[in-house]
Amino acid sequence: MATHSPVPLCDIGITTRELRPQLDEALKRVLDSGQLINGPEVVALEKELSDYCESNYALGCGSGTEALSLALHGLEIGVGDEVILPPYTFFATVGSIIRCGATPVFCDIDPVTFNIDPYQIESKITPKTKAIMAVHLFGQCADMEPIWSIAERHGLLVIEDAAQSLGAEYKGRRAGTLGAVACLSFYPSKNLGGFGDSGAVVTNDPEWYDRMRILRMHGMEPRYYHHMVGWNGRIDAIQAALLRVKLPHLDRWIAERRQAAKNYDALIESNHLHGMLIRPMEAKNCLHTFNQYVVRVQSGKRDELLSYLKASQIGCEVYYPLSLHQQPCFKNIGYSFGSFPASEEAQKCTLALPMFPGITQAQQEIVVHTCAAFLRQTVRSAA
Repeated sequence: MATHSPVPLCDIGITTRELRPQLDEALKRVLDSGQLINGPEVVALEKELSDYCESNYALGCGSGTEALSLALHGLEIGVGDEVILPPYTFFATVGSIIRCGATPVFCDIDPVTFNIDPYQIESKITPKTKAIMAVHLFGQCADMEPIWSIAERHGLLVIEDAAQSLGAEYKGRRAGTLGAVACLSFYPSKNLGGFGDSGAVVTNDPEWYDRMRILRMHGMEPRYYHHMVGWNGRIDAIQAALLRVKLPHLDRWIAERRQAAKNYDALIESNHLHGMLIRPMEAKNCLHTFNQYVVRVQSGKRDELLSYLKASQIGCEVYYPLSLHQQPCFKNIGYSFGSFPASEEAQKCTLALPMFPGITQAQQEIVVHTCAAFLRQTVRSAA
């Protein structure tokens, strides 16, 4: 079917090739040092991350999932506590809550931004509520001001799941400083992608920082003296060194993503896809990093368009095809179809198009023209 070169959903090789000499040098530096666990590379990355986020502390860990677990345990959330979160997000958000013994309480999303709807949160609060997990989905911060007000009125903690949104801003403040603790992921496809799994937690509070620092080392302080039950949650020194090479380029790559989003917007407009392909929206007072460029496909044709794009060798993905309250492992949690209509609508119509630093105008034209060819044919067939 395709007469063009394939367009990947995410081409992580571009940034790797760009920085290959520096990455090779960083890898050699760690191997020559013999310091593969903790050490100066980890300490330096944590300082550079905290500076980037404009926070007091950052703590490297094994993954974004690990970061969520450290945040919850660090804030002493556990059995008997409830945490409010959106049902439209990656599984790790809710999985970390379940694993620490707390109870997830879902709250529907804003249908435009896909982030938690702050105006539905208050109705979910009970005497057991301990925290609100604000997920910054697809590269855009949740609407934090009303969340802060609710948290202050009810004495709740706010945790940022910023796994997809390092570098995003809300009213001039960067993700990572919008809650008690923020959780980052450096999965390879993220805005700042590593070379395997890794993540970090960010906070301004010295006591929470110390607790999480000790938890990620089996609860050990000093060596071989355990004051709490922790686990091995460390980031590898090799990952830290490689991330240090990439971090200074993050803002430039985000600027490239934002320009690519503008290109998509213009192409969708010029191809007259009104009412067929709905562009993502950058909320007022936000800086969207477009970790994903997620459109809404109208007329119930999302799955057909998905298949057509893949057959045309164009990368695309559905984030997420099933909301968390509908997952098989939660069938006994008490929710049913219709419980969260905005999330359930999003799972039926959203589609992520190719997005990465270095994507070319020609590649984006192929993507949009292919979408247009399918959608126009669909309209003609319906007529």
